[in-house]
Amino acid sequence: MSEILVISDNQARIEHFKIILSFLAEDGHYSGYSDCLKVIGKGDNWSSVLIDGEMPEVAEDVIEKYPETPFINIGFQLSGERSFKNLMGSLFEPITYANLNELLKKSTDYYTANRPLDTLVSGKTKLFRSLVGNSRGITEVRDLIEQVAPVEANVLVLGESGTGKEVIARNIHYMSKRQKGPFVPVNCGAIPGELLESELFGHEKGAFTGAISSRKGRFEMAESGTLFLDEIGDMPLQMQVKLLRVLQERIFERVGGTKTLKCDVRIIAATHRNLEGMIADGKFREDLFYRLNVFPIESPGLRERAQDIPLLLQELASRLEGSKQDSVRFTESAMRSLMAHSWPGNVRELSNLVERLSILHPKQVIDVEHLPHKYQYEDDGTQAVHAEAGQDENAERDAINAMFKYAQANPVSTDTHLPTASDTTLPSDGVNLKEYLSDLEISLIRQALEKQDWVVARAADQLGMRRTTLVEKMRKYEISRDKETN
Repeated sequence: MSEILVISDNQARIEHFKIILSFLAEDGHYSGYSDCLKVIGKGDNWSSVLIDGEMPEVAEDVIEKYPETPFINIGFQLSGERSFKNLMGSLFEPITYANLNELLKKSTDYYTANRPLDTLVSGKTKLFRSLVGNSRGITEVRDLIEQVAPVEANVLVLGESGTGKEVIARNIHYMSKRQKGPFVPVNCGAIPGELLESELFGHEKGAFTGAISSRKGRFEMAESGTLFLDEIGDMPLQMQVKLLRVLQERIFERVGGTKTLKCDVRIIAATHRNLEGMIADGKFREDLFYRLNVFPIESPGLRERAQDIPLLLQELASRLEGSKQDSVRFTESAMRSLMAHSWPGNVRELSNLVERLSILHPKQVIDVEHLPHKYQYEDDGTQAVHAEAGQDENAERDAINAMFKYAQANPVSTDTHLPTASDTTLPSDGVNLKEYLSDLEISLIRQALEKQDWVVARAADQLGMRRTTLVEKMRKYEISRDKETN
């Protein structure tokens, strides 16, 4: 978990920052100059170090020694002769909330970008890598896991589909005293109600048609370990009664059997449903809910922790590389576009997108234009125009075709003759069609803009395309009047 360190020998200033950081609910630590190097060197979890510039030479020496740690100068102006990549800025009194908050955000971004992935999460289990992120929501989840794992309490994991509820359950298991025992998952919503009892408790030979031999259930398989009941909200009411008995008495019988079996199993349940609403509707037992809801953990949706997307992309890419698949990298623009998406499918949707892009664009750097249209957003967070207009994957091709049809019907008068498609001959050594069409498109767009005195609407009309399409292409090819005049 990231923390903030304040370095100063001015006690009044330290007390002032204690009040401020407490108000911001930030975890603050404090040190004087004499032992600050020792304090900083204890770990690499400082998301920001606020250093008093009262002794500028010493402050600059400390900042220089830790280039991966983000610093904020407070109180005094440091030398203008030197610049540090890891110095986020300076705060001068009176300190305002807006200025402090902005610099803390810059520090967090720098901290995230300059840390190896393994240092961003708890080192107690490698599975915490799957709970990557520095957002408050995912940090709280990791803290709750560490608190509940050592005890035997039942856990109820709540959250939308695709948020990683099973990942949370596995982390609890592997950080518990039962880690050497089995982790047995069962999806209560994927098994028909009439078969769920046999699946959970097992059956004896001849218990029902098709039971040609005895079979252990999931409770027996999970003995001395953890049983993960996914989508518990889909469990039929009659099965809820039987599950409640097992939770209360820790005994059960196989279907068709008479022998009472004891079970030593920890229960972790999960659901995307509103169980309290289901209780009100008579679809879920209240007594079972309270048995399961001893320690609830809310798994946040991806849209609630969009700041974690860059780290998740790094994690997903490393998984692809680990499985010997081609990976991809993302530009900052592509990351910002993905961070603006609402992600109804959460981390599962993001994972599927990364895998799809790795197939379409192996070992490439993904920019906004490579993303499917529904993931393309402008810098202000609004969806790209072509996506709003409902254009499909063939928009680029259709625009080029329309441009050529219009050019043939309405030849553009220029210094050089524009050949028709039938006049164009393929060179004997071939041609890079993509580059050729791009160069041709850029040339025609520039000519149209110049002819129409850079009035985009008229140029779009001359090219036979919508104004918004022309604006997109100008942005794509970085065509602007300023660049033409320079």
